[in-house]
Amino acid sequence: MSTPLVINDKVTLPGHDLEWTAVRASGPGGQNVNKVSSKIELSFDFETSVALNDPTKARLRDLAKNTLDAEGRVLVTSQKTRDQSKNLSDAREKLKELVLKALVVPKARKKTKPTKGAKVRRLVAKKKVGAKKASRKKPSRED
Repeated sequence: MSTPLVINDKVTLPGHDLEWTAVRASGPGGQNVNKVSSKIELSFDFETSVALNDPTKARLRDLAKNTLDAEGRVLVTSQKTRDQSKNLSDAREKLKELVLKALVVPKARKKTKPTKGAKVRRLVAKKKVGAKKASRKKPSRED
């Protein structure tokens, strides 16, 4: 259980959807590294969350496909500092950025056709290149 995470003025992730654990971090830290659990693993169960709608969940699933755990939750880790609380803040910020990306609805692509002038210019350029290449050919001998 964690405190709610405010994403923007409309979306707030409830605390019961967020769960964090502290584990031992790798890297420098001297003798302390074997005693203190400063690395944070923050998991967000977005599939059961009521804070996000289905299209946003689908985009989040696609964005976070490499960070999903075995239960299908988004797993964000942070071991930037040796301080557990700073790492927790960093992990929450990473999750916030990820959800913000998922909230952006992609713009629908409009199909377009090339204009008549563009087609003509393309064909003229092709003819020009073809003529240049044809001029490089050795004249054929006719017997």
